[in-house]
Amino acid sequence: MIPAAEAWGPFRPDLDPAERIARLRCLRAVVHLSTGPRGQALTDLLRRAEQDPALLPPALAALSGLDPLDKRRVWASYAALNRPAA
Repeated sequence: MIPAAEAWGPFRPDLDPAERIARLRCLRAVVHLSTGPRGQALTDLLRRAEQDPALLPPALAALSGLDPLDKRRVWASYAALNRPAA
């Protein structure tokens, strides 16, 4: 189970499956571009979580386990791409 404080982006429990897949793909692209080979395990989990939502908690744990600089870059890029329209 994902704690409410960490229920953001594709990890929100109330998402439509198609929206979850779109958000997972966006996050996967950001992780790939921001971390390269260091984030390969996470990108694999995000790809597999598109078909198996049970992999969302391990994917979130892998994201939390990134080096601090990688994590900040991923979060900042994902937030910038998903900022609400003004």
